[in-house]
Amino acid sequence: MPRAGAEEPLARQREQERTPKENPSMSYVSDKAEKRAVFGKQVKVLLTPLFTEGEKCNKRLPQKRLLEKFSSNEGSSEREPKVKKSCDDLTSLQIRDESYKASSSPQEVIPDTSSLPNQSSMVSSTNTSVMVDRDSETNGDTDHEGSNLDTSYLDGSSQLSAYERKRLKNIMENANFFASLKLLESASRLREIATKRQSHGIKRVKPKKTECETVRRRSMRLQKVDPSGVPLPEIPAQPEPENDEYRQLPPGPLPMVTANQSKELTDTFLDTWTQISQIKPTDTEKHLCNIERYKASLSRMILSEDAVTKVVKNRIYSVAIHPSESRTLVAAGDKSGQIGLWDLNSKSEDGIYVFIPHSQPVSCMYFSPCNPAHLLSLSHDGTVRCGDVTRAVFEEVYRSEENSLSSFDFLTDNTSSLVVGQWDGDVAIVDRRTPGTSSELTANVNSKTTRTVHVHPVNRQYFIAAGAVNVGVYDTRYLKPNGNKPILFLSGHTKSVASAYFSPITGHRVVTTCADDKLRVYDTSSLSAAIPVVTAIRHNNNTGRWLTRFRAVWDPKQEDCFVVGSMARPRQIEIFQATGKLLHSFYNEDYLGSVCSINAVHPTKNILVGGNSSGRLHVFKDW
Repeated sequence: MPRAGAEEPLARQREQERTPKENPSMSYVSDKAEKRAVFGKQVKVLLTPLFTEGEKCNKRLPQKRLLEKFSSNEGSSEREPKVKKSCDDLTSLQIRDESYKASSSPQEVIPDTSSLPNQSSMVSSTNTSVMVDRDSETNGDTDHEGSNLDTSYLDGSSQLSAYERKRLKNIMENANFFASLKLLESASRLREIATKRQSHGIKRVKPKKTECETVRRRSMRLQKVDPSGVPLPEIPAQPEPENDEYRQLPPGPLPMVTANQSKELTDTFLDTWTQISQIKPTDTEKHLCNIERYKASLSRMILSEDAVTKVVKNRIYSVAIHPSESRTLVAAGDKSGQIGLWDLNSKSEDGIYVFIPHSQPVSCMYFSPCNPAHLLSLSHDGTVRCGDVTRAVFEEVYRSEENSLSSFDFLTDNTSSLVVGQWDGDVAIVDRRTPGTSSELTANVNSKTTRTVHVHPVNRQYFIAAGAVNVGVYDTRYLKPNGNKPILFLSGHTKSVASAYFSPITGHRVVTTCADDKLRVYDTSSLSAAIPVVTAIRHNNNTGRWLTRFRAVWDPKQEDCFVVGSMARPRQIEIFQATGKLLHSFYNEDYLGSVCSINAVHPTKNILVGGNSSGRLHVFKDW
């Protein structure tokens, strides 16, 4: 029986296929049904492969496609109670093969049944066939021969067993459930797309939420009523307080009244000032002392604790020393227009007397060389005043209503004539002997601004004006209102010049302080030719906004030495020689801790006074 012998290997092969193979990459899976709770519904998945003996072809379709076909025809099977029979062995083989792939697949994959023929009839028949008695499932019965399952669409050789029908039913229930989830997901995605398309229109402005303002309670005082409810009378408006720093002072003479001392102490101080001004200082040979003796005298000057005090309220703009040799009297002008005088030999507690003759910064101040009882001061408020101790009054020497003043100097030895610099670049010639407070001449010197003016000590018809980059020497005999040209230029400056001064005895040197961090010394021994630069000293002049600008000034006792403030640490005051050599540095780490921008030297004694930007004076002297 050759035919019977050939069927034996085929039977063994099918028996092996009926037995599930073990996958070494997967853990052991039991044949028993696994229960899963999804949204309260129990889903049974049997992992036993599906197989029929009459299968002759081994074609397998993806499980996802098969289940999609089942889920798509679920609705049609519910609407048609009658089962449509389709006797197609290939269809049954595909169902069984897909079930086998689902059971042997390591992951849950939703099958696709788009390739199955006669989809509606197959799914409806399958749906009808999988309606098995629920009681048999609950009791675990495996024999469904007595059930009303219609399997007539399959031939006799491809009949499904009860176990396979039960398994196919579970697959169909899972497929329907997952299909419903996919429908929900697709519907939500369509809703999102529709919403996004609608949002491309004009954006609507969201109306602002109107918040109910709470009514604030007001006291009876704010309501201007008394406790009985009667309205209070209106209080007249008070005038706004004036700014003390820049208040306007009336024109004319002002009484010499101190702002910090009693009248008795003030009168005593004015009497002392008058007495020391009557003594003429002796003319000695100090102007001709050699440099070695001068350096030795500088080294003996020290700063003590009682030689440091606050004299004025704000930043110091100018300093002057009384020429008396018997008593040390120094004056300082600050930013607010105050002038403070400090008597270092006073027996009172502080010996400081503050006067307020100006309303703006006092940028220049001198004791009169011929009469030290007069203290002349210039302010940015446009006035030049003379403090006369004998009359106890600040007389008004010059007033400019239009322009702000910067500096002044004496054109004559008797101090009767002045040259006054203005911030707009002009200079004014003032004669104190002329009645009134106007100038004799206002001349334009073709400069953007004039910060300092200084008169030649020998040829007093010449003065030097500095402010902008250009620094020039002018002759007062040829001044006119416009078109003035300097007789000499001091060239070499690249930035604005803070000051320029002739040497005190001969006027053969000029020292300038420039914002390009240079101290320059010029040779002015001949005013008829070009002025050469003797030396240019590198010096940090960047004081910034809150410090008064440095102004290098000559020592009246020495022809070729000048003093200037310093930004170096420890804080110090420096003295240079005209050749550029640093002769001496005054410093004291205990009592000098700030920058002294403005400095002055006594004309005959070894006294140096430095003022800082907080109104404090430091006096170095030979004790």
